[in-house]
Amino acid sequence: MSWIDPSLYLKQIYVEKSSAEHELTRAIIDRAGLPVSIVDETDYASLVSGLYPANLSHGKQSLLLCRNRSEFLKECPATREYRCCDYQVINIGTGCPMDCVYCILQAYLNNPYLTFFVNSADLFHELKEKLDNSVSPLLRIGTGEFTDSMALDRLTHLSRDLVDFFGKRKNAVLELKTKCAYVDNLEGLQHNGRTILAWSLNSEEIVRTQEIRAARLDERLEAAAKCASWGYPLAFHFDPIISYPGWQQGYKKTIRKLFAAVPAEAIRWISLGGFRYLPKLKQIGTSRFPHSDIYYHEFIEGLDRKQRYFRPHRVQLYKEIYEEIMCFADTSTCIYFCMESDEIWYEVMGFIPADRGGLPLMLDNSILLK
Repeated sequence: MSWIDPSLYLKQIYVEKSSAEHELTRAIIDRAGLPVSIVDETDYASLVSGLYPANLSHGKQSLLLCRNRSEFLKECPATREYRCCDYQVINIGTGCPMDCVYCILQAYLNNPYLTFFVNSADLFHELKEKLDNSVSPLLRIGTGEFTDSMALDRLTHLSRDLVDFFGKRKNAVLELKTKCAYVDNLEGLQHNGRTILAWSLNSEEIVRTQEIRAARLDERLEAAAKCASWGYPLAFHFDPIISYPGWQQGYKKTIRKLFAAVPAEAIRWISLGGFRYLPKLKQIGTSRFPHSDIYYHEFIEGLDRKQRYFRPHRVQLYKEIYEEIMCFADTSTCIYFCMESDEIWYEVMGFIPADRGGLPLMLDNSILLK
């Protein structure tokens, strides 16, 4: 089944009482055409029956519209033991209507329903203030940490406001990272190259068996090609890279499809990250997805306390995929590891980030030198 737009999975909208009169709340309700219930904070625990995470599959059909009472923009929750890219994260909501077997949010969150923050005026006020006062020449900012950047965009239209805002900034770029293929709201905007559209990619076997309600690989690449034709810079993330029989040909096929679909010079960066997970995610993942065997490989505890493939196998995975990407990639594209050690960098790529000024500068240059 095709899931170009996973927001179609929603069946119910709940609205926090104090947010009922927000302009964005009313717009989302009008676009969704779904049943609506007004609730207050004391009702949240009973929005979806059952216990977490057993009620997560059903909970993904419910969306709570509410206010964010905390900061919107924060540093990415990285791990100091591995190389980090100094990413900043805008928290636009939590949860996702897609249901990937490996999704770390299953272990991070404890609410089965989705949330979206409707106080967007506060978001843009905070962004303006922080960017105006930033001493950094370039901030790389994304929205895809606790939710998918585009999964609800048919309803929220938030991408249009974000693209317009960042199109006027000189010291920041926005990355919208997704596994869906709904990009209709991005056409015709004055993005000025300051918004990067990014897709998580995997082999077609993993997309088909482990990424439930995500767009098919060809649909993602078709959406990326559209965005490239509209002048948007692109990025792609092979994360998580998952070992399975035939992974070599599976990932090589995806890489060849990628470079056949979009111009290599449009790609700003490509990240690689091996499958890793918090120990409690295994119990959640195996109970919710008994058909999947991705948690039943040999793993070792990494410095970040996450389970990872043994180093020799990680290196084998990375080398095959990196060498295939290098056959097609533009020289200006930054290819990097997400949360790996210098030893892995050197063994696979032949250098460490410090040799090139550090990973943040490598990513910044892929934008600034364009």
